[in-house]
Amino acid sequence: MEGGEESHKDYYKVLEVDYDATDETIRLNYRRLALKWHPDKHKGNSSVTAKFQEINEAYKVLSDPSKRLEYDISGTYEINKYTLREYLTRFKGMILTCNGLGINHSPFWSQQLMESESIDL
Repeated sequence: MEGGEESHKDYYKVLEVDYDATDETIRLNYRRLALKWHPDKHKGNSSVTAKFQEINEAYKVLSDPSKRLEYDISGTYEINKYTLREYLTRFKGMILTCNGLGINHSPFWSQQLMESESIDL
């Protein structure tokens, strides 16, 4: 395998799942793809073996919650490889978190706005 390409793999695409897929969906797709691409079904075909190894590698990362989180946060993102829908789906969690998911900022900003308006008067 080429060294540089290894870190740029999109494991979600390898396993044919959405970026917000549940553990169960990941497991089921892994099993389906592993059976489909198992080397015993395609004897002597090295590209099938490589695909099977890629599927296993993706599953090792996405099936382990801590590895998946690390992959999602620190993965190398190449925006040009994604459609807008894929990009928004993939980064939905980070976008929501950055926008204060679970943290209510509106009173702070409302207070700041009201204070600045009273100063202008």
